[in-house]
Amino acid sequence: MTRRLNTALLGAPLLMLVVPGAAAAACKTAGLDLPPHFCATVFAKNARQPRHIAVAANGTVYANVNHGDGKHDLLALIDSNSDGVADKRQLFGRGGATGLTLHDGWLYAASATGVRRYRLGRGAIPDGEGQRIVTGLPDQKAHSARGLAVDDTNHLYVAIGAPSNACQKDDRQPGSPGQDPCPLLEKQGGIWRFAADKPKQKFSAKARYATGIRNLFALTWDRARHRLVGAQMGRDQLSALWPKKFSTEQNVRLPAEVLLDIKQGDNFGWPYCYYDGKAHARRLNPEYGGDGHKIGRCADYTDPIAAYPAHWAPMDVVFYQAKAFPKAYRGGAFIAFHGSWDRSPEPQQGFRVIYQPFDGDKPGKPYRTFAGPTGFTGEKIVRSPGNAAHRPAGLAVGPKGALYVSDDQGSTIYRITYNVHD
Repeated sequence: MTRRLNTALLGAPLLMLVVPGAAAAACKTAGLDLPPHFCATVFAKNARQPRHIAVAANGTVYANVNHGDGKHDLLALIDSNSDGVADKRQLFGRGGATGLTLHDGWLYAASATGVRRYRLGRGAIPDGEGQRIVTGLPDQKAHSARGLAVDDTNHLYVAIGAPSNACQKDDRQPGSPGQDPCPLLEKQGGIWRFAADKPKQKFSAKARYATGIRNLFALTWDRARHRLVGAQMGRDQLSALWPKKFSTEQNVRLPAEVLLDIKQGDNFGWPYCYYDGKAHARRLNPEYGGDGHKIGRCADYTDPIAAYPAHWAPMDVVFYQAKAFPKAYRGGAFIAFHGSWDRSPEPQQGFRVIYQPFDGDKPGKPYRTFAGPTGFTGEKIVRSPGNAAHRPAGLAVGPKGALYVSDDQGSTIYRITYNVHD
C-alpha cells in the first residue's frame, strides 16, 4: 500500500532559528551556528575520521572510524572529569567507517562485509574481537557503508546500498539504458533483517526486509513509534548523463533526498524512479524511459514521509526523546547531512544537522537547520565538498540528553547541550 508524503514539508527554508556565532560568552558553541541557548564543546579532536557514533550509559562515546591503526577500527572516548571534553581514548575491535549502534548492553559495529557485537561491561573497552553476528555481506567497491539498527524484539537491520547510480548497463555512462529488472536488487539496494543475538549468521538474499533503496546509511529504530526509519541518498548526474532531457538547473534540485518509514515488504522504487520534491511525486528515471514528467510504474511504490534538497547526502538520523532540550526538540528527528558534490555550477549545499519535528507518526512542521552550515563549511560558499572544513557524519544522544555530532572531514566530535540560563 502506498503511503503519501506530507507535502506541507516541502519548500522549507534552508535556515530557521539559526544565530551565527551563537551565544553569549557564557555559552560557547565550538564554532557551530546553533539556536539561542544551545552550547557546544569539541568533545574530541583528532578522532580518526569518525563516522557513526554511539554513547553508552556511563557516557563513553564509541566511534566507527575511517582511519584506524590497521588492526582496530573502533574508538572509545572517555570524559573522566565531566567537562564535556574526552581526556582518554583507545582503539579496539573491528569495523571501518560504517554503522554503529547500542542495544541491550552490546555494541554492534559493521564493516563492509559483516557485523560484530561487543559486550559492554564496567570498563570502557570491550575485550577481544567480538562476536561475529553476520558474515558475508556483498563485497562491493561503491556504497559499501552499512547502516545498523536494532528493534524492540531483538531484530538487527542492516542497510546495504546498491553499488550503482541507476543500475545502467554501463554505470554512469551517458545514454546507457537501465537494466530491467535490476539484478542488483537481489542482494543490494535495500534493508536486510537478522537476529540480533545469533552468532555466525550468513548473509542471504532471503533475509531481505525492504527493497528499492539506492543507498541508505542513515538508519534508526524509532522507539517511541516502534518502527524503522531511514534517510536515503538519491541518484546523481541527471543532466550529465541525459543532457537532452535534463538541464543543469534541474540537476541542482533533483532528486530530493527522502526520509522513509520502512515496513517489511516495502519497495521504494530505485532504480526505476526518483523523487521530485517540487512536484511531490515520483518520476521515472531516464534510464527507464523517463523525461522529467512521466510517472508510469512509479505510482506503485511506497512514497517517502518527508523530502529534503537534492544531493545533501544524509548520513545519520536519530530521534530525540530526552528532556534536556526544550519541548520543541522532543519527539522529532535530528538528521546529519554530509554535503553535496553534484550541484555544480551552483555552490554545494548540505553540511549541517537539521531538526525535523513530528506530529504523531508523520513529520509536522517544516524542518529547520539546527547546527551549521557555516560552522561546518568554514566559508560561506563551497564549490566542492573538499572545501568544507568539517562535514557531519554521525549522531547520538547521551545519557543526560546531550547531542553528539561526529565530523569525519575534521576528525572531530562535538557535544551539544542546552543552557536555559545563558
